[in-house]
Amino acid sequence: MSAGVDGRKRRWRTAIRRSIRHGIKIHTASGQTPRRWLIGLPPANVFDPSQGVYGRWFAGAKTNSCYNCLDRHVQAGRGDQVALIYDSPVTGTVEHWAYSRLLEEVKALSAVYLSLGVTKGDRIILYMPMVPQAIVAMLAAARIGAVHSVVFGGFAASELATRIDDCTPRLIVTASCGIETARIIAYKPLLDAAIDMAHHKPDHCLVFQRPQCQAQLQPGRDLDFIAEIERAKAKGAEIPCVPMAATDPLYILYTSGTTGQPKGVVRDTGGHMVALQWSMKHFYGVGPGDVFWAASDIGWVVGHSYIVYGPLLNGSTTILYEGKPIGTPDAGAFWRVIAQHRVSVFFTAPTAFRAIRKEDPQASLLARHDLSSLRALFLAGERADPDTLVWAETVLKVPVIDHWWQTETGWPVAGNPLGLGLLPVKHGSATVPLPGYDVQILDDAGHPVSAGTLGNVVIGLPLPPGCLPTFWNADERFRTGCLEEFPGFYKTADAGYIDEDGYIFIMARTDDIINVAGHRLSTGSMEEICASHPDVAECAVIGIYDAIKGQVPAGFLVLNANVSRETIEIEREVVALVRDRIGPVAAFKTVMCIKRLPKTRSGKVLRGTMQKIADSLEWKMPATIDDPVILEEIGTVLRARGFGRQPHPA
Repeated sequence: MSAGVDGRKRRWRTAIRRSIRHGIKIHTASGQTPRRWLIGLPPANVFDPSQGVYGRWFAGAKTNSCYNCLDRHVQAGRGDQVALIYDSPVTGTVEHWAYSRLLEEVKALSAVYLSLGVTKGDRIILYMPMVPQAIVAMLAAARIGAVHSVVFGGFAASELATRIDDCTPRLIVTASCGIETARIIAYKPLLDAAIDMAHHKPDHCLVFQRPQCQAQLQPGRDLDFIAEIERAKAKGAEIPCVPMAATDPLYILYTSGTTGQPKGVVRDTGGHMVALQWSMKHFYGVGPGDVFWAASDIGWVVGHSYIVYGPLLNGSTTILYEGKPIGTPDAGAFWRVIAQHRVSVFFTAPTAFRAIRKEDPQASLLARHDLSSLRALFLAGERADPDTLVWAETVLKVPVIDHWWQTETGWPVAGNPLGLGLLPVKHGSATVPLPGYDVQILDDAGHPVSAGTLGNVVIGLPLPPGCLPTFWNADERFRTGCLEEFPGFYKTADAGYIDEDGYIFIMARTDDIINVAGHRLSTGSMEEICASHPDVAECAVIGIYDAIKGQVPAGFLVLNANVSRETIEIEREVVALVRDRIGPVAAFKTVMCIKRLPKTRSGKVLRGTMQKIADSLEWKMPATIDDPVILEEIGTVLRARGFGRQPHPA
């Protein structure tokens, strides 16, 4: 590693040693506040290797997440500071919620929960849109020690039913509807159908009625959210925070795209707070009072970590945005929010910037807004191709930081830490593993590979605080699915390599490594080359069955909005680019221009489903898909090229 990089890492370690948790109330059995968990040997009582599947952090400690998010800030005299900005272009609403107001609403809802018989350890499912009441519902659960499980609003009834049966909630909190651009999605019929399908039946449902759609309440089970809160306020009940063991579960989050038995990622209470507090300051470079915006959804891990808990633990102001990067009303939506609310640090998915670039390649809409408050942009969720990164750097003129993590880890594994001093940028790399993570690259037999060699990305055990300790009620499934294949390591199921400077490059999911005539090739590297073509807005590469080579790559291109050239010319140029940079070994000959890529609502491209369609295999409509019609469009294009003769899903 170069002297500059090595020196910067030494300064990181010094900063970590000096850092204290800024008031987070967490006490070990010995009464000492642990400080060294990120830099190597932890003090006694901080990590207990005998607990859980691979050990547990802060065993014996007591704390409460809601207290650390709200009460302590209000007690410190900062109750009037804005905790939450609700910005909803789909309803024309902007609201500012102070810490004191948020605490008042959380206390009232906590009283409602208790009146309905919900107590410590009970589960509450939240099936909510992007409204402040969803955050209130999460924090109220944390306040009384209930375990919340947020299911993405509008999720299919069958998928919701499997989650109801898996976590057996005593209560479900929902809303009458969600709003997707100009489309209203009624939630209550979906919820009713899910409860009918499920074997487990919740005692009650709390329904937040939105003016855009009034839900029909079922007598004896359904209660009006607002009416119950107002009743609790009238009684004036003060609901204290319930002391929680640091190892107690805070929430269950089911991973997207689950089929069959769902996989519920458990997040514990103490390690979660420590990791998020550290990352807000030292990684994202955000301080108390700063406005931080994570443009995600509370149904995903980014929403849990960096819309709700991270900013509020940090005493920052968080933005809850009920809108899209384009279409609400145009490709300048993000610029408007940043300027209007004076956002300091912004975090979104690369796919959002690809969509903006497609609609407004010259970023002409940006000129209407003052973005002088913005210090940095962070990208994660999908691989950030260098072309998109460079475009964002050029138009925003701030550091654009790619970073990598997973639902299972709950906070970044690798990235370029703004709060500790940025390392030199290598486009296409998430930079280096963060303190606490021992990231290695192994071959399929579990042996380390040399620098620059593609392999399985794994993390040495124990995982640091904040990472999952297990799956909900499924320790053995966690052990066999994540820890067994590479003993001593957690299997990320991502493929990548680490270069000679220690920089990590995440290239694809291991499922997206294709075998072309015995050569293991990364679809991510091919996508990177495709995206470098000036007419390409976004792309996806999948492996299609070939009788001779086993698999061959096929590229799908979405072109910029202002492109008027013949698509056949662009396709030929992209093929030439890939063959020039990777070589004939890639066997890259098949490219198709399409209108749009099929994605989940969190922006992940559904490559696996596309591959099944191309190979004429049975496939299931993904529960998290943003628009099912896109798969029909993909099927039409494939059949025109002689692929995917099966026209319908199983």
